[in-house]
Amino acid sequence: MLRFGIVGVVGFLVDATVLYGGLWLGLGPWLGRVLSYLAAATTTFALNRAWTFRAAPRAAPLRQWALFLLVNLVGFAANYGTYAALLASLPLVAAHPVLGVAAGSLAGMAGNFVLSRRLVFRAAPASLAPARS
Repeated sequence: MLRFGIVGVVGFLVDATVLYGGLWLGLGPWLGRVLSYLAAATTTFALNRAWTFRAAPRAAPLRQWALFLLVNLVGFAANYGTYAALLASLPLVAAHPVLGVAAGSLAGMAGNFVLSRRLVFRAAPASLAPARS
């Protein structure tokens, strides 16, 4: 869980950076956030695959990335829902969207960890695992 949290911090930094880049390009806080979430999710997938869940069996990267995005839709709903609610209701968050990004990241983290560990980076069943000598 600690590694997952560290990767989450990196994901938050990517999320916030891409969001502010999108705002600078004129994408607005809604479309900018969709793009920033995809960038952050791709980053966290790669880091979780390489570090957090490195002992898990390797599936084809593109297939595993797609599964990661699919199962993390639960986390995305909590993440983006929190962001949208705070952005729409709190002038402070509207002025500083990074606060909504942070709150959304925390809201989606627990669900993303459980789903990632159980569905995306799951260990092979004991009957299929190679024998250890």
